[in-house]
Amino acid sequence: MRFYEHESKQLLSRLGIPVPKGGLASDPAQAEAIARDLAGPVVLKSQVLSGGRMKAGGIRFATSPKEASEAAEAILRLEIGGQLPVGVLVEAQAAVMKEYYAGVLYNTTAKQPLFLFSDMGGIDIEEAAETHPDRVARVNFPSLLPFSDHNAKETIASLGITGRELTQMTPVLSRLAQGFMQHGLTLAEINPLAQLEDGSFVALDCHVDMEEEARGGQSALLSDLGVGRDDTRQARPPTEFEIRGAEVDAMDQRGVAGRIVEFDGDLGLIIGAGGGSLTLFDAIKKHGGRAANYCEIGGNPSVKKAAELTKLILSKPGVEKIAVMMNVVSNTRVDIMARGIIKGVIESGFDPAEKIAIFRIPGSWEQDGFKILEKYGVEYCDRSVSMDEAARRAVENVQKGST
Repeated sequence: MRFYEHESKQLLSRLGIPVPKGGLASDPAQAEAIARDLAGPVVLKSQVLSGGRMKAGGIRFATSPKEASEAAEAILRLEIGGQLPVGVLVEAQAAVMKEYYAGVLYNTTAKQPLFLFSDMGGIDIEEAAETHPDRVARVNFPSLLPFSDHNAKETIASLGITGRELTQMTPVLSRLAQGFMQHGLTLAEINPLAQLEDGSFVALDCHVDMEEEARGGQSALLSDLGVGRDDTRQARPPTEFEIRGAEVDAMDQRGVAGRIVEFDGDLGLIIGAGGGSLTLFDAIKKHGGRAANYCEIGGNPSVKKAAELTKLILSKPGVEKIAVMMNVVSNTRVDIMARGIIKGVIESGFDPAEKIAIFRIPGSWEQDGFKILEKYGVEYCDRSVSMDEAARRAVENVQKGST
């Protein structure tokens, strides 16, 4: 899940990282009042979850409260990446002398958190790494041992930074890393980390993502930031379809059924089993299919839960068929999945044989599940058919039905 910039800066401030003075405005009058309190030039930033704000006109500057009001009015009407802003962040302009990049993310290869630091701030770190790799430092640090500032200092010093700059930036990167581990983050970056003309440092812009599974343990933080339980906070605000998916998943604690991302395709997906859901989603695309959604199901959800997820996906306009596919399962009963999905199809007013493009869930109680599918004439396959082949068949069945 992704945080808005104003929320990210609240988190940085809690960690003791300096951020610009300012506040969030929901209307032009509030923006004008904040600018008046700041008593100087301000920058106004659209609060959306997508990138490209500057190019789209979502970041503007003002030298007076009246100009701030006018800029806020324009920004609040501006759609960026299909999103209208939830507000406008109004901050005091800073007299910047130099810009840096400071970030922490997870290195999946090393299976450790990773420091990223560059003396080329203000541009995408990917661009800096490609054009000037010698100016991007990367240092892994252990998450199981007590944290030490030494790793942060080592990262910054590797670019030849010494003296007062090294001393001041080390606690910024160190606190960013501690927040990364403490709050279950997947990304915490400051870009740019600005050195001001007076020599001090401030996080002018930042980006923070949290692991979805960390939400339960971070409920106090999320409450303080005003993030609701149903707010999935991906690259955009959740759609009504995605909110309803979360409600299905929250029906009871048995299994997972309803972690949904909405797309605009014609093939509804009920997929899961660890990395199997991503593998199957990619296979659908590879074979020319157009997914209507991504979802995860598993962990032995109830019949009702599987049925409600099925009904939700079938209610989505444009869905021609659904594909039910998982890797080999041990803790998810195939017969319960079959009962739930067929129940959902029938209660949606459809014939399971016509609406289910493929059913591939091998594993526990599979023979009982296959008997149920045979009764309703649903095409199914066992573990002898690969997930890739099952995805191909699903796409083929959708294409046949649309010709």
